[in-house]
Amino acid sequence: MDPKYPTAEHEAAAHAAVDFFAGKPETQAVLLTCSCAREKASRDSCLDITVLVLPGTDQAAVKRAWSGFSETQDVFTAVRQVGEYSHVDLELTDGCFAPGYHGWTSGPDNFELEIGNTLAYTVPLWQKGDCLQRLKDQWLPYYNETLRKERLAMVVRYCLNNLDHISLFVDRGLYFQAFDRLYHALGEFLQALFISRRTYPIAYDKWVKEQIVEILGLPKLYPQLPRLLEIRNFESQEIALRAEDLRRLLEEYVIE
Repeated sequence: MDPKYPTAEHEAAAHAAVDFFAGKPETQAVLLTCSCAREKASRDSCLDITVLVLPGTDQAAVKRAWSGFSETQDVFTAVRQVGEYSHVDLELTDGCFAPGYHGWTSGPDNFELEIGNTLAYTVPLWQKGDCLQRLKDQWLPYYNETLRKERLAMVVRYCLNNLDHISLFVDRGLYFQAFDRLYHALGEFLQALFISRRTYPIAYDKWVKEQIVEILGLPKLYPQLPRLLEIRNFESQEIALRAEDLRRLLEEYVIE
């Protein structure tokens, strides 16, 4: 599939990035990711590129080489000038996906995001060998059922913990902390929702309507989500009430 870039400058920068990394022996694939890959980008969007490299690659050295190259090329200057925030956002991965830190107050972790945004929602611009295909065979359409059940139980536990703390903070007048816990719980609800449906997410803080309505096919759920953060009287019981609304959604849509 040929990608459709928001501007000619984005396209030219993508070709230049491919030319640079295709000449590196450690490079296994160059992937267009995020909004450009999904044809949702505007002229202000970053050009998101993920480079799949061999395990054991000195990624810091690769990034230094890329930085020295990209800072001197007119094609990358042009893409920085075409939009207010447009630039090449480069990521390196060796495809060794593993769950990271998920704490009681950290909000959702990035495990499913990393897999989805590397393998499920990307457009390969260049590849060699079968490294990329082997990763897709391993991780798509979803990871194994044992891990899925473990991950779902873990995320639900953290989500409920955040929800359980909210009324306590409200009663103590700690409204900003209560709201922070509500926001983290909402992110964990979205994470658990995707895990429960064996679908990789794109993000938990943007493209939410697209993901809920188009990817998960839950149009009746989406209108209930913005309301969870619509607090008219911040220093009141409203945050605690929204927490109970989210708890009901968790029980209805997620808990197996």
